[in-house]
Amino acid sequence: MIRKFNPLMLVCTLFLAIAASAQNLPSAKPETVGLSAERLERISTAVQKSIDDKRLAGAVTLVVRHGRIAWFKAQGMQDREAAKPMQPDTIFRICSMSKPITSVAVMMLYEEGRFRLEDPISKYLPEFKNPSILVKPAGGASYTIPASHEITIRDLLRHTSGITYNWNLDLGPTYKEANVAHGMLPYDGTIGDSVERLAKLPLLFNPGEHWEYGLSVDVLGRLVEVVSGKTFDEFLRTRIFEPLGMKDTSFYPPDNKLDRLATAYTYYPDKGLNRFPDTPITEGPFTYSADYPYKGAKKLFSGGAGLTSTAMDYARFCQMMLDGGKLGDVRLLSRKSVELMTHDQLGKIAPDNAFGLGFGIDGVKTPPAEIGTPGEFNWGGFFYTAFSVDPKEQMIVVFMGQLHPAGDLSLDHQIHDLAYQAIID
Repeated sequence: MIRKFNPLMLVCTLFLAIAASAQNLPSAKPETVGLSAERLERISTAVQKSIDDKRLAGAVTLVVRHGRIAWFKAQGMQDREAAKPMQPDTIFRICSMSKPITSVAVMMLYEEGRFRLEDPISKYLPEFKNPSILVKPAGGASYTIPASHEITIRDLLRHTSGITYNWNLDLGPTYKEANVAHGMLPYDGTIGDSVERLAKLPLLFNPGEHWEYGLSVDVLGRLVEVVSGKTFDEFLRTRIFEPLGMKDTSFYPPDNKLDRLATAYTYYPDKGLNRFPDTPITEGPFTYSADYPYKGAKKLFSGGAGLTSTAMDYARFCQMMLDGGKLGDVRLLSRKSVELMTHDQLGKIAPDNAFGLGFGIDGVKTPPAEIGTPGEFNWGGFFYTAFSVDPKEQMIVVFMGQLHPAGDLSLDHQIHDLAYQAIID
């Protein structure tokens, strides 16, 4: 029987083929990309030692060079108590590794001419108009004074806004009392609700004067919503995750993927490695849990901490940055925007610390402390995840674990070093 040609069927077939091929970066034998297979095995040895020593339940490690996967291995347990092995597609709470993704979303809108980096955030989020600064005298009660100027979008991207985190001893209790979300607890509210509450609170310092890691990027998530007219999760899904083939990255994994979410663990020297408790952990003014990806109202889209992802998905995001804003035929950013984001934006504000627009940068103000390359950009996450991107060596290293507190374990940094010692070209 002769079948009629159906152009729609052809288009659908091609789309599915492209989508399927987009899920994984191509693999290569390590030596073909200038890495030693024998030396890369040291990564496996180091991870296994931490597992055998009961410092870590399991991890996924991934090394990409020249756009090809040279090392990709899952070790240990995704759920130790259930004897469930770690898998290459295990989903992890990436916490602050959400920040670079949010920063890319902001820069995509910047490239569309929606705002300038020097614009005050109050131009788009009026609740931030007329900020104040907290003053804590040596004796007597604290008080506030007007800030000398407003927070800019650049301040938010480089963490010079004066906004801090809930663990800060000066403002953390105030954040908690005001019900400001930090992204690592179930929250009955939206990012808009939380940011509006945050805007009413004082800053630690005049914007632009110091570097202080904090909720600035959550404010940026709200900026994306207001400027784009989309909820933040929808913007990320349609503008970043789907185009890049990041099929397992989201704020709240769907029910059919929850069995792939890694169990979180704690390590205390006097207690050893244990499954994260069912109740939240409180450290000073900061309270956090591990159940936020699947419990609660699921309507908080925390740009600074809320995402879950896999090692492969995050490697695809890193490859996009390494390739100057594009992955394959998909372009999210101009090469010039990537250059801006991955160059130090702090200058004299922080003489010993280099930070771009959403990324930490190594070896540009002080010599590299360990093996690596000046100018590589990176960051990590609260539950023991980390990545680095090296434009000179054309290399990406991704480490995914699920542990906090981690004690004195430095495996996340060691994996980076072991990837670099494997370079042989």
